[in-house]
Amino acid sequence: MARTHYIAGNWKMNTSKAEAVALAKDLVEQLKGKSNKYMIGVPFVYLDAVAQVVKGTNILLGAQDVAATPNGAHTGEVSTEMLKDIGVQSVILGHSERRHEIGESDELINKKVRRALNEGLEVVLCIGELLAEREAGEAENVCAFQLSAGLAGVTAEQMKKVTIAYEPVWAIGTGKTATPEDAQAIHKFCRDYIAKLYSQAVADEVIIQYGGSMKASNAPELLAQPDIDGGLIGGAALKAETFVPICVI
Repeated sequence: MARTHYIAGNWKMNTSKAEAVALAKDLVEQLKGKSNKYMIGVPFVYLDAVAQVVKGTNILLGAQDVAATPNGAHTGEVSTEMLKDIGVQSVILGHSERRHEIGESDELINKKVRRALNEGLEVVLCIGELLAEREAGEAENVCAFQLSAGLAGVTAEQMKKVTIAYEPVWAIGTGKTATPEDAQAIHKFCRDYIAKLYSQAVADEVIIQYGGSMKASNAPELLAQPDIDGGLIGGAALKAETFVPICVI
């Protein structure tokens, strides 16, 4: 089944306000009229400024996290209501850096997923194994558990707003990349597992991105794999000249 490529840029904790606005303007100009799906995950403090740039364009505005609770006494948190108020359309959840640096549990990630979906936001749910888990032959088991836990309580209808991003943790920011064949094998496993959780029809439609050091040099071969439908791009998303070539493949 042919699925539209979905290329998302995760800016992480990078850029200044001026840099964020300038990069967004470059992307709007260079991706205008292109047919793939695009999103940029912007730091909270620059979302409002970037929203003014991408509003009405073919680039979705994404946040890198969201609270699991509605507005209230939750110091330091940012709610779905706040994100929607400034034009955010998508949110990245379960990123390995949130899981392993911040200590987010699968239960908390699931609460955030359901909160975001119930409030009408799109979700990019990140899953993936550590190097030790891969070397122990546990990559598929880890991905299956994170899919089951992350999608608990998510309906088949809501899956239309869910994208899965497979990010082998050992390949993030390291320059290491899973071979296209290794990446394809896990992507196919994830799609088959989603078919077991839901149905073959849901599995056929879900977009599964690769999120482990994708760049212009390896993106064509990765994106040529039948079950790799896009990329969640980190470092290469911070400059138009390294992000756009991936976006237009």
